[in-house]
Amino acid sequence: MKILIKNAWILTMNKQMEQFPNGYLLTDEEEILEAGAMDSLPNDVIYDQCIDAKGAILLPGMVNTHTHIGMIPFRSLGDDYPDRLRRFLFPLENECMNERLAYTSAKYAIAEMQLAGVTTFFDMYYFEQQLAEAAEEMQSRGILAETVIDSVTVDVPEPMGGLQYAHRFIPKWQGNRRIQASVAPHAPYSNTIEVLQQADALSQRYNVPWMTHVSEMDFEMDKFREEHNQTPIEFLAEIGVLSPRLVAAHCIHLSDHDIELLKKYDVKVAHCIGANTKSAKGVARVRDLLSAGIAVGLGTDGPSSGNTLDIFSQMRLFANFHKTYLQDRSAFPAAEIVKLATIGGAKVLGMEKQIGSIEAGKQADFILLETDSINMFPIFDPYSAIVYSANAGNVRDVFIAGKLVVAGKKLVGFDEVQLRSELAEAMEQCQFKTKALKAMME
Repeated sequence: MKILIKNAWILTMNKQMEQFPNGYLLTDEEEILEAGAMDSLPNDVIYDQCIDAKGAILLPGMVNTHTHIGMIPFRSLGDDYPDRLRRFLFPLENECMNERLAYTSAKYAIAEMQLAGVTTFFDMYYFEQQLAEAAEEMQSRGILAETVIDSVTVDVPEPMGGLQYAHRFIPKWQGNRRIQASVAPHAPYSNTIEVLQQADALSQRYNVPWMTHVSEMDFEMDKFREEHNQTPIEFLAEIGVLSPRLVAAHCIHLSDHDIELLKKYDVKVAHCIGANTKSAKGVARVRDLLSAGIAVGLGTDGPSSGNTLDIFSQMRLFANFHKTYLQDRSAFPAAEIVKLATIGGAKVLGMEKQIGSIEAGKQADFILLETDSINMFPIFDPYSAIVYSANAGNVRDVFIAGKLVVAGKKLVGFDEVQLRSELAEAMEQCQFKTKALKAMME
């Protein structure tokens, strides 16, 4: 079915950063056919459905390069406590997380992302088969990666068992047009050299990106300095696992040599400014990464780390923190930040030929931001409006692979109240809230 979007302010995010202040977009099935100015739209154009954007801003769907969608139940739990991960999250996860809770959490998280204009995400968690099924059901686009860690987890009975899980999981999703399955060693400090190498080999075998947390924690930096006289990035380079397929999450503490290595091996970086600064870990050297030609995209981290799954909040935080960190108001113009949220994220996931810009032949993943709300007037610069004025509530319509998944700020085919009810029921079955409150009182 051919769909025509007319009267839209189109931001293509292509190499030339073309925009059409009064433009049209024509799609056919899953792909974009063409985009241009309204006055160049042929009179005899054929379409099955026409949507009047009424001046809404049309741009590519946003990409969340790093998250943990199964962790919605932990949102707002012990946010201001030190050592929160080990004190609350890991114990509650081991006690409460199961297939149903992970699945219902995933659907709720994906709904939150879609309503906020996120059309593609890279997830690292447990029960990834169920999470992939949730993404498929919600018609989202994503990479779902099973966590590998040196302890027994909620879905595998032995340390490092996530690797074998991934061996079974990845082939099941080969050939799917929207979902990729992968593997995600938790971090270099929580896996053996052999497991990291096997994860890299598995990624190469199936030609999928893989992910790990790296250069994120102070204790991590100290550990590698004391035990190896190296940074974590130098360690990964020495064991031979840096490659264009690796998405390195966080990368807060980088040396000049680390940046040289990331560039040499074309490693991609998922930057989570919200979670990183909320946890007081620091501000990554993104300007230096981009100057070196390293692909960087924005990520929210999990909903228990950054508390939100929308990229609007990350763009605003990115601008505020990096300008302050660099003491330079002119650093990272708004258009550059929108690039990080769209085509930049697509490059991080190795999907820049499929998504991330409005170009003929690419997947029809795009969103419409209404400009009628009080916070969206006036607009002198659409990129500035997106970064500094807009929020997730301005997302009107969302298309993924040519299919409308959000229309008029409502999910298509799913009910938000029902998704919340299903998640609440799954949480209640394991007495999640009671156990969480008890843990906080101890």
